[in-house]
Amino acid sequence: MIRAVVFDVGETLVRDDRYWAAWADWLSTPRHTLSALVGAVVAQGRDNADALRLIRPGIDVAAEYAARDAAGRGEVLDETDLYDDVRPVLAELRDLGLRVIIAGNQTVRAGELLRALSLPADLIVTSGEWGVAKPAPKFFQKVVEAAQVEPAQTVYVGDHPANDVAPAAAAGLRTAHLRRGPWGHLWADSPQVTDVADWRIGTLADLPALLTV
Repeated sequence: MIRAVVFDVGETLVRDDRYWAAWADWLSTPRHTLSALVGAVVAQGRDNADALRLIRPGIDVAAEYAARDAAGRGEVLDETDLYDDVRPVLAELRDLGLRVIIAGNQTVRAGELLRALSLPADLIVTSGEWGVAKPAPKFFQKVVEAAQVEPAQTVYVGDHPANDVAPAAAAGLRTAHLRRGPWGHLWADSPQVTDVADWRIGTLADLPALLTV
């Protein structure tokens, strides 16, 4: 019986459109160019930040992020960045008595912005706040602690096979792969998903019925 649901953030709850557009503008490159490069590195199974390194070889991503923030062009996240199914599904899961957690690879600032949205979640935390990022086992140890139930009673929901599905399963969690965003669509039918994920969904709206059987 599932008692807790933990959600990834990027391309699970939040669209990454604004994120990549902001980087393209900062690097003075066409948005379509950066978008295409993100797709290319995703297809190669590489870190998505490699798209930035292709545009500016040797870039210090953390330093550029800080420079953007200092210039008043830092992270922005609001209601328009959420997928339409997010708020109603999180609310429904809580109404069903499940503990709802949001925990993904995001900055400290992103955590502040997410909490400011007053989403129906019991806990919202980011890798930046925890000091460890997926797919590190320690991240999922923290997920288990946050869930406050047994790993087998917790499901981790995400779009990325290598960052979400595989390490969550290795930690003893149940997993739901979401066919959303470039990672979710590209790898949806790969053995990394089909052989590992407990559930494969096309929308978060599928979750309540699946998790309360």
